[in-house]
Amino acid sequence: MGSLRPLSVRLLRWRTRLGRAAVIRDLDLLAVAVQAKGYRCVKLYQAGEFPTRPPLLWIFAFSPGDHVRVAVGVHATPGGGWAYYEAGRGRRGYLCPCGDSKQAADHIDALLRHRMFPSTW
Repeated sequence: MGSLRPLSVRLLRWRTRLGRAAVIRDLDLLAVAVQAKGYRCVKLYQAGEFPTRPPLLWIFAFSPGDHVRVAVGVHATPGGGWAYYEAGRGRRGYLCPCGDSKQAADHIDALLRHRMFPSTW
């Protein structure tokens, strides 16, 4: 018996898996933009180390007493585009479309600041 998911969702997942090079390119651009804001990144998408895992970019914010982090992935979107997502939340964790890494870095900056200082939301 086949999957009960709609065909469009299955096609988006298929396109995300096949578009690994585009996903990695977008995550590299995001890493540069986020590092310019002073955050540290760990790239979990090196071909030799994680060939079958979805590419993820871990972004960390450190303070003297604690640290917070967010894992960001890229998914295909309807209409042929790509978008950044918070990996732990799946498609509900939409951040912004790929193509403007500065806007994505601003969203991630706000998210990490809120996690570090919850009263700043």
